[in-house]
Amino acid sequence: MNDLASFFRSRRDAGKPLVLATVIDTHGSTYSKSGSRLLVDGEGVYRGLLSGGCLEGDLAIRAAQVIETGASQLAAYDFADDDDELWGMGVGCDGSLKILLQPITAGTHYEPYASIDSVLRSDASAVLVTAVESGGNGLQPGTSILLDEAGLKNFGVPESLLPGFVRAAESASAVRRSGLARSGEEGTRFQLHCSFIEPPPRLLILGAGPDVEPLLRFASELGWRCTIVDHRPAYIESGAFEAAWETHCVEPSSLRSSLKLELYDRAVVMSHHLPSDREYLRQIADSDINYVGLLGPPARRDRLLNDLGSDAEKLAERLHGPAGLSIRARGPAAIALSIVAQIQQLLH
Repeated sequence: MNDLASFFRSRRDAGKPLVLATVIDTHGSTYSKSGSRLLVDGEGVYRGLLSGGCLEGDLAIRAAQVIETGASQLAAYDFADDDDELWGMGVGCDGSLKILLQPITAGTHYEPYASIDSVLRSDASAVLVTAVESGGNGLQPGTSILLDEAGLKNFGVPESLLPGFVRAAESASAVRRSGLARSGEEGTRFQLHCSFIEPPPRLLILGAGPDVEPLLRFASELGWRCTIVDHRPAYIESGAFEAAWETHCVEPSSLRSSLKLELYDRAVVMSHHLPSDREYLRQIADSDINYVGLLGPPARRDRLLNDLGSDAEKLAERLHGPAGLSIRARGPAAIALSIVAQIQQLLH
């Protein structure tokens, strides 16, 4: 996610055209699902993956056509025929997918992707509804709206057709899922794609020892927004924490007053300092953070919970200690992998 965001911003800042490729429909076994996105620039450089690498070259060629014509394009790929080895590559996915390619340029202020980028940096979900095809009403494929908690952004949809787009957006928001929808009257019906956009989770890492670095790397690779907190300035200053969204040097007892804990989805307590970990757990107990990972053996966990008294009950359904899946992890990297895997497993 971070890689895609930095790619978008670098091209936007340079005024270069882009193409947004969005999976709008799939059948069978496919690498990506409805709502997955990829960006391609005019030189064929892309970020994101919609396949294992077998489609991206063709999408880059199509993207050049989209930039040249300024018109959206629909691409369909079918891997279901076992006798057809796509471009000699033998994909063997046994599925099919449709991808909509839209021009994203300075002339349109890089919309709708500029708004998608804003949503991904916020803390509220949104739905992008895009016309896939017209129904004889003059609606151009690629025309869209974005509906979020702040209201409606319209990217070229005629006023007469807006109610259908809004209804589709509200339906997708209710089920929190991307997919196709239809709108319009008989004879002028048209197809829409609803893309449910959810910001990546925020992970609060409490402790800044050396074993935080692999956890930060894994989490950042997934696009998670990580904040690191420690009360020891030397730990904060010496760590390789460039991928963190924020770092804070505060006392554990000041955690709740220094940070907005309601912003965070997950937390891992790993200062390796018993009094600090105890206070971190106490501070988190009254928050809505729904995953609290605690490093250390069960005996250490039990001691901390006993010290917390009534606050321990508030953590009972959320505390995972020892943190991580049981994968016989040894060493910082493997332990970080087990923690990230456990959080990913519980995300949905």
